[in-house]
Amino acid sequence: MNYPLLIVCSFFFFLVKQLQGINNMQDAYRFLNAKDSNNASKAALMAGLMMLVGTIIWFIPPWASAILYPDAAQQYSELGAKSRDAVYLVFARETMPIGTVGLLMAGLFAATMSSMDSALNRNSGIFVRSFYATIVRKGKASDKEQLRMGQIACIVNGLLVILMAQFFLSLKEVSLFDLTMRVTTLLQGPILVPLCFGMFIRKTPKWAPWATVLFGAFVSWSVIEIFTPQTVGAWFGLENLTAREISEFKTTITIVAHLVFTTSFFWATTLFYKEETNPNSERQAKFFVDMETPVIASEGQDIVDRMQREKLGTLVMIMGAGLLLMILIPNPMWGRLLFLCCSASIFGLGYLLKKVPELILR
Repeated sequence: MNYPLLIVCSFFFFLVKQLQGINNMQDAYRFLNAKDSNNASKAALMAGLMMLVGTIIWFIPPWASAILYPDAAQQYSELGAKSRDAVYLVFARETMPIGTVGLLMAGLFAATMSSMDSALNRNSGIFVRSFYATIVRKGKASDKEQLRMGQIACIVNGLLVILMAQFFLSLKEVSLFDLTMRVTTLLQGPILVPLCFGMFIRKTPKWAPWATVLFGAFVSWSVIEIFTPQTVGAWFGLENLTAREISEFKTTITIVAHLVFTTSFFWATTLFYKEETNPNSERQAKFFVDMETPVIASEGQDIVDRMQREKLGTLVMIMGAGLLLMILIPNPMWGRLLFLCCSASIFGLGYLLKKVPELILR
């Protein structure tokens, strides 16, 4: 990269995008799993700290591979731009003990499933409760009917995801990282504006969210066709941009465009808001009162917490014991010790979940 300013801008606006992507009304369900508001705040803080540590862990393989195996991407040149994504496979195969590749694949599937099942259930629930039950059936759908429709919607969503994954797989000229950034900024960006800023800009007509999404789609199209990185770069004297700079600059331009134009459009809809014509004013007021009212755990919750902790601790200990079997794989002594340390750390966490006193956990 020739322009350090682009690195700084990418870092700053990627951070803004992640803040929007996590703190919005669609993804707030993750905080509803906590027993009260205090524990929800602790969960958010813990997730943030783990993300900081995880970021370093995620980047160790590409950093190390860039030094140890500079030609690693060439081994998978048939993948096109996605050849760089094979760096984790090269690192696990060449540097780690035998069996790590299988463990890596198991971790990838587990991480994908843990996010996918929540997303499919969430989207199905939104479709059933906000569209099918209120618009299609207009309050006539029973609980059983809504459950069945939710199951059908979940299957349809899953099939659509598989088809989109097959389509993305065919785009060999775009790397997985670049593809993820483009999808989240160009498509998800317009949707996140009303979901995020709707918590602060409250007096909008009921058509404002959909109009904002449509306007945001136009903004995304403008970034692709008109305000390209080369065009915007020429305004600031940035010439001869590299492929890496063009990719990250495009993402930055899209984020800035949605923050400025799409958000401004959503705010401008407040000019058309009329309290007397809002049929949902009471429900809306109650929603924000509920959102701002702290949730206090009910009596007897400690017993449920203890049961959950013991079950989770047992499962984690079983996982640690299962990982211990990997020391039987024919590896050098350092490889067997590495699997032993991984197994011991997982088993130890499970044991702490079961045995640490309630006072310490608080």
